[in-house]
Amino acid sequence: MHRDILTAKGGPDGGDGGRGGHVIVKGNAQLWTMLHLKFRKHVIAGDGGAGGSSLKSGKTGRDEILEVPLGTIARDSETGEVVFEITQDGETKILTDGGRGGLGNWHFKSSTNQTPRFAQPGEEGKEVWNVLELKLLADVGLVGFPNAGKSTLLSVVSAAKPEIADYAFTTLVPNLGIVAYRDNKSFVMADIPGIIEGASKGKGLGFRFLRHIERNSVLLFMIPADTNRTLKQEYDILLNELEEYNPELIHKPRVLAVTKSDLLDDELLAEMKLELPADIPATFISSVAQKGLLELKDLLWKEINRPV
Repeated sequence: MHRDILTAKGGPDGGDGGRGGHVIVKGNAQLWTMLHLKFRKHVIAGDGGAGGSSLKSGKTGRDEILEVPLGTIARDSETGEVVFEITQDGETKILTDGGRGGLGNWHFKSSTNQTPRFAQPGEEGKEVWNVLELKLLADVGLVGFPNAGKSTLLSVVSAAKPEIADYAFTTLVPNLGIVAYRDNKSFVMADIPGIIEGASKGKGLGFRFLRHIERNSVLLFMIPADTNRTLKQEYDILLNELEEYNPELIHKPRVLAVTKSDLLDDELLAEMKLELPADIPATFISSVAQKGLLELKDLLWKEINRPV
């Protein structure tokens, strides 16, 4: 109740309580992983402050801001439902909102209740479980079997330094590189760990990294020239694995690169050109010999900028 040197019995004077802090997710284009959040299992925002006399509102609780890479998806851990996706630098979304502060007794005065001696309690804080999942945002995603030359290509056309070795599954995590193009243009290329037949059913590295392909504008299928199958057979297997995982992936623009073409003579090259699938732009390249890389960039740039 209001009291001052001239007023002994003033009316209701209690201010409103402050809201609780939000848990906010914010996009940061300088981040590429969520390693900095690995050990933050519990994120607790601050409590709102109580209202005071003279209609003073309580302080707002401290917000907790989680910075994440672009392409991060927030899911409800129980239902698996996607809550939102962060795609822009500086974009913010409230993951869990703080409880509203209660109304002070000043709001409840009336002609029949001129001295209310109660106030509205604030809302209880929420406790929820969410999953933050990163799907890499890139212009071009590399799709191919282990040892197809994906990491070698990325290391040649960009400044990325992926691990390269002569054994399967050298790449265990996705790698990103910025590829320089004509007239100071550039695009982002993602090296996705190798797919094998049955990956969509969990074989090899399984579908653990297939989700990263979903956020790529163009898919670059890479098939080595020394494959034991025909180019068409290998391409069909890769395409089938993507379709089994997510049927929408087959509608993405696709380019085919036959790698290690420095191993081919003119006669073999002519034979393999006849094996190429008819429905996809294709080229022969050699990352080691720096052969056909500019033609490949031209093809990719054309597909990236193709009108939808």
